Amino acid sequence: MVDKLLLGRKLARMDTYLSQVREFSKISENEYKKNWKPQRIVERTLQILVEEGTDIANHIISDEGLRLHVGYADAFQVLMEKMANFRNVIIHQYEKIDPAIVVSILHRHLGDFEKYKKAIIKYLSS
Repeated sequence: MVDKLLLGRKLARMDTYLSQVREFSKISENEYKKNWKPQRIVERTLQILVEEGTDIANHIISDEGLRLHVGYADAFQVLMEKMANFRNVIIHQYEKIDPAIVVSILHRHLGDFEKYKKAIIKYLSS
């Protein structure tokens, strides 16, 4: 059975992290490149957001007896695949993180987390 309280706590933490990262949503690419502090805060906060979302997806997949996912990107296939790939770049430092991508996420893609949360809330309500 899906633990709605657990998922509710994870969704609440996602709200907190989204609020925190939104403080940087107006930063320019140039400002971002120049200052390591927003880089560290934003990259780590995005990583945590993706991991919270993945934990939620994994819990539902496991609890509902759905097929096992193959990795982070698969758990987010519908809404979050690119974010999951971005998380892997941050965690494993496969390559240098492109500031243009991070700033693009801040400017245009934070709403993806909101869509994901709404989908989870709708699922939990049914």
